[in-house]
Amino acid sequence: MDKPTLDQAVETARDHPWILGALPHILTVVGFLLALFAIARLMSERKRPSNTFAWLLAIVFIPYVGVPLFLIFGGRKLRRLANRKARLCPIVPGAPPSPAANQFAARVLTLNGTCPPVGGNRVKFLVSGEDAFHELERQIREAKHTIHLMTFILARDAVGRRIVKLLAQRAREGVKVRVLLDSLGCFTSKGRFCDPIREAGGEVVAFMPMLPLQTRGSANLRNHRKIVVFDHSTALLGGRNLALEYMGPTPLKRRFRDFGTIIEGPAVTLLNEIFIADWAFASGQPIDRLHDELTFPHAAPVGDSHLQIVASGPDVEGDALYEGILSLVQQAERSIWIVTPYYIPDEVLQRSLMVQARAGVNVRLVVPARSNHPITDLARKHSLHELADAGVEVLYYGPGMMHAKLILVDEATAVWGSANMDLRSLFVNFEVAAVAYSPAVAREVSQWMQEIFAQTKPMPARKKKRRLFSTLGEELGRLLAPLL
Repeated sequence: MDKPTLDQAVETARDHPWILGALPHILTVVGFLLALFAIARLMSERKRPSNTFAWLLAIVFIPYVGVPLFLIFGGRKLRRLANRKARLCPIVPGAPPSPAANQFAARVLTLNGTCPPVGGNRVKFLVSGEDAFHELERQIREAKHTIHLMTFILARDAVGRRIVKLLAQRAREGVKVRVLLDSLGCFTSKGRFCDPIREAGGEVVAFMPMLPLQTRGSANLRNHRKIVVFDHSTALLGGRNLALEYMGPTPLKRRFRDFGTIIEGPAVTLLNEIFIADWAFASGQPIDRLHDELTFPHAAPVGDSHLQIVASGPDVEGDALYEGILSLVQQAERSIWIVTPYYIPDEVLQRSLMVQARAGVNVRLVVPARSNHPITDLARKHSLHELADAGVEVLYYGPGMMHAKLILVDEATAVWGSANMDLRSLFVNFEVAAVAYSPAVAREVSQWMQEIFAQTKPMPARKKKRRLFSTLGEELGRLLAPLL
């Protein structure tokens, strides 16, 4: 029997005009049902009110666009993934007990599934892109057994090529090299660009490929973690991606200002555990096959710093990092200092900072005068002016880009890692952070932040008479902020 042709379909519709007449009604019903389904799923996600409202507007008023976008990008938590990647929180033999476990923020984090603080760590800061590059290169060269590298961006530039070449060289020499790249951030580099590593015997895996979609929301859930672990004993943790904008062998005028650390001691075991869990998920390799990686000699105590390693994202049940930051902010007695490239908070965090400023706590927020994402600069305006009106010192860093992510509370507790102070980092992305409860670490962080303060200017006051398009742009940015 011949298949119907387009001409035959048109002829049938001409003979039965009711089909064409009913089509708009059918599409309306289908659109309504899709919107109803999407709204039900949206409510079950228990998103923040502002985020929920933004998605509702898209779903209700433009369902044929809003519903598909929500099904692709709207997911926030992957419960099956969280169950498969449950943290083991190993007890590190020989690690000294940490009195920081009794602090309020540490208890909040631990009750959210984070491993308790561990003592015996040594922390060294990498405050320039040149220092960060040279340290990364040195650690790669000196690694004896394993190199585990996870990053959001591996650029196809001189830095990316150099790192790929070094990793391939070490793989040929017998070092076990594993490289985990985010599928979106490394869209152009995860393929042939990394073939030298694969050909040398190393492994390179993409995390949650954009196409084909693995799960609902997988196109939206990005791995923003930046961890490198060498021989299970030394780790690099911070906000730098592997690109010229972030690091390099020589100074670069357009290089971002950033912050990172070298960590030695028991906390490295916890960072390596996060890598192994992410690797097993992305590669499809069962944990049993990685058994040797879970039974290696734990990193020995080498210092006196107490650190708590926090993993946050779709693979954990709650919002540990967000609630830990919130607890620090709300318990602060003297000062709250924040440096972040992007500031798009939820209502609770925003109000908490405002209340603390009105109560006399010294609240300072440093953001770049102009970031590398103009839309986030537009979306942050209302929140920044609201903070300034409440007494928060909002400071603009410039002329370069500030990319560091750092919080210091009461000059006693420091938080740093991969997470920005925005809704995407706090509630959507896979992120990792370290919380330091040691006076020595806090003093160094305080010194670095005060150097940054000296290079800032107060945010300009809001103009009394604003242009119509500027006002509309700001309000539109505020409305879309939960979706950024």
